[in-house]
Amino acid sequence: MYEYKTLSNGIRVVAENIPYLRSISMGVWVGNGSRYENASENGISHFIEHMLFKGTSNRSASEIASEIDGIGGQINAFTAREYTCFYTKTLDTHADIAADVLSDILFGSLLTERDMELERHVIGEEISLYEDSPEDLVYDLLYETIWPGMPMGRSILGTPESLAAVTPELMRNYMESHYRSGNTVIAVSGNYDERLFDMLEKYFGRRSIGHGKPDISRAVYTPGRAFKTKDIEQVQLVAAFSGIDIYDESVYSLLTFNNVFGSGMSSRLFQNVREKKGLVYSIGAGHSAYIGTGIFDISAGMSPENLPYVADLIAEEIHEVKKNKLSRAEVERAKEQLKGSYILSYESTGARIQGAGRSLLLDKPIYTCDEALEKIDSVTVDSVAEIIDKILDVSSLSVAAVGPLDNIDGIFENL
Repeated sequence: MYEYKTLSNGIRVVAENIPYLRSISMGVWVGNGSRYENASENGISHFIEHMLFKGTSNRSASEIASEIDGIGGQINAFTAREYTCFYTKTLDTHADIAADVLSDILFGSLLTERDMELERHVIGEEISLYEDSPEDLVYDLLYETIWPGMPMGRSILGTPESLAAVTPELMRNYMESHYRSGNTVIAVSGNYDERLFDMLEKYFGRRSIGHGKPDISRAVYTPGRAFKTKDIEQVQLVAAFSGIDIYDESVYSLLTFNNVFGSGMSSRLFQNVREKKGLVYSIGAGHSAYIGTGIFDISAGMSPENLPYVADLIAEEIHEVKKNKLSRAEVERAKEQLKGSYILSYESTGARIQGAGRSLLLDKPIYTCDEALEKIDSVTVDSVAEIIDKILDVSSLSVAAVGPLDNIDGIFENL
C-alpha cells in the first residue's frame, strides 16, 4: 500500500512500507534531463548530476561517499532525457543518514570552478568511452536522426564544446529554474515507521525551492536514415518505428508482443537469426516511451558482410508477425513470462522506487503488484494484434548503423 505526502515546500512523496525487510531505498527524482536543455546548454543536466557529488558546505566529495560506504549502503545517480534521479539503499536503521546526505547534495552543493574543471575532464572521458561503444553510439545517431534539431535528439552527455561553456553561475541559474517543487518527488520503499514523513520534512521540506516546473520541449518523430563509418569489427544496426508514449496503457499489449518477438533468448528474432542462422551475436527489440512520443526498435550486431542478410531476416520476421499476428497460446505464454519477471523485479526495493518515483513524477497511476498483474491479464489476442499493426508501421521506419560501411542503401528495401 502506498502512502502519499506533500512536504511544506511542495515536494511530493510516495512511500511503501515493507515491514519484513531490514533495508530501505530512497530516491529523489527531478523532472529535468537533456530534453529540457537548449543547444548551448546541452549536457548541463548530466554535468549537474556529477557536480552534486563533488562537495557541499557540510561534506567534501570523499565524505559524501564514505558516509554512505561506512554504513554499508549505496548511493548513486543517473540522468535520462526527461529526468534525473539520486538514490540510496541502506539498512532501515540508517534512513536518516541517507535522507541527510541526499538533501545535502541536492540543496547544498558548492559547484566550484575548480571542481567543475576537474569534472569536465571526467565527463570528457565518459564521452570518449561512449564513442568507443558502438552499441551506444548507434542510438545517439538514431535519436539525432528521428528528432533532428530537437533537444530530444541530442546526446545526454553533451559535447566538449557545450560543457566548456558551463560556468558555476550558469549552472546555479539552471538549477534554480529547473530544480523546482513541481518537478521534484521522493520515493521510498522498505522498512520504516511513523517517523518517516517527519524526517523527510526535516531534511527536505524545510529547504527553499522554487515553485512550478519548467516547460518540456516538443519531440516530433521524423523517419530517417543515417550511418557513421567507424573502423571496428562489427556493424551495429538499429531499425526503429514510431512508438507509444509514456501514458499509453497499451504498453502491456506491446510488452506481450515483444516478449514473443524480440525480448530474450526464446524470442523469434534471437532464435531465427542467431540460433538458426548464426549471423549475429546479439539481437533483440524493445520500446522506449517518453512524454508525447516513443520508439520501438530492433537492434543487432554483425560482421559487415552479414548486414544485408540480417536486415532481410529481420524484415521477414516483421512481415510474418504483421500477417499472422500471435496465436492465443503465444499470448498466454508471454503473459505468464511477464508476470513472473514483474514479480521477481518487485522483490527489489530499488526497482520499486524506480517505478513509483517515475510514475509520481510523470503524474501516472502507481499500480500495486496485484493491479499490475491484472493489467497484464487483461491483454488479449486482439489487443496484441492491434499494437502490432500500430507499431510496425513501415511508413515510420528509421534506420541507423555504425561500423565499417560506406552506405546503407538497400537495407530494408523489402519492407
